[in-house]
Amino acid sequence: MSTTTDEPVRLTRFSHGAGCACKLSPADLRTVLGLVQGLGPSNDPDLLVGLDTSDDAAVYRVRDDLAIVVTTDFFTPIVDDPYDWGRIAATNALSDVYAMGGTPLLALNLVGWPREGLPFELLARVLDGGGDVVRAAGAIVGGGHSIDDPEPKYGLAVVGTVHPDEVRTNASARPGDALVLTKPIGLGVISTALKRDAAPSGLVDEAVRVMTTLNASARDAVAALGDAVHAVTDVTGFGLLGHLREVANASGVGAEIDVLQVPVIDGVRELLAAGMVAGGTRRNHAFVAPDVDWNGLSELEQLLLADAQTSGGLLISVAPEAAGALVDALGQRDTLARAVVGRVTDAAPALLRVVTG
Repeated sequence: MSTTTDEPVRLTRFSHGAGCACKLSPADLRTVLGLVQGLGPSNDPDLLVGLDTSDDAAVYRVRDDLAIVVTTDFFTPIVDDPYDWGRIAATNALSDVYAMGGTPLLALNLVGWPREGLPFELLARVLDGGGDVVRAAGAIVGGGHSIDDPEPKYGLAVVGTVHPDEVRTNASARPGDALVLTKPIGLGVISTALKRDAAPSGLVDEAVRVMTTLNASARDAVAALGDAVHAVTDVTGFGLLGHLREVANASGVGAEIDVLQVPVIDGVRELLAAGMVAGGTRRNHAFVAPDVDWNGLSELEQLLLADAQTSGGLLISVAPEAAGALVDALGQRDTLARAVVGRVTDAAPALLRVVTG
């Protein structure tokens, strides 16, 4: 096939869903996992984090002073520029390691590519973007795997390291904890608008900046707070409320979100009002809605809290007396946001409530 193109190729035209919005919904995953035999919790004491809490990555202890973090993530094109798509996908995959408190070590490329439909030069640019992000994270790309696929897909399998005593999970949030978010939301709205030719270029540029910002600085701020931080997760395809629900369910707590304190990228609400809602966002909303007291919140604002993020920030559950210190630590490290967006409650597991101030 030809490896040149006369006109720019819009990669998002080859995608049925943008970025993490193409993930199976939480409801779909629950159905599938309920049918799988032999995939329950492991009895191996060295598996520190496995399937049972729907956490961001698996963590396995190999020595008293060393555990490995293993994760993978890949998705369809979220932007049209192949280099930026590679950067975004790599940043997103590395985020799971940071959420667990780890340091990325090694990555493998995962590629699906329509060999008769898209020039290989575009794939090379995707891999360039991913490789540059991996190297910026202090890790290396050690190889990968590719298949011929009518829909392009790219991501990474990642191995990281962490001390077994310093693993962060989503399962230890405590009533009274403050909830702190380190990136603004609205990325699913923007990527949907881009796919529909309705996203202002400046807004796309801002979304790319957010999605290619590593969560390493947020990880470092969490580490500086030590035991005052009780739970951490990253906010990706299931949206802010979907990932908060996982924290609440794993920890046996409830949570409140103050919608007025949630950072949102400027211009997102206008796109949302124009109907730029990803299918994944609607599935997220349908899944969490039975567990949420919306307190009269409008449907558009509900959808925003369920918006399917790609390469979002960390959501951190921290002791209330240490919330200010965490915000300061995040500020010293120039994270994109450092917003106290809610608190953990002693309500029934997975019961979420939206408040306004």
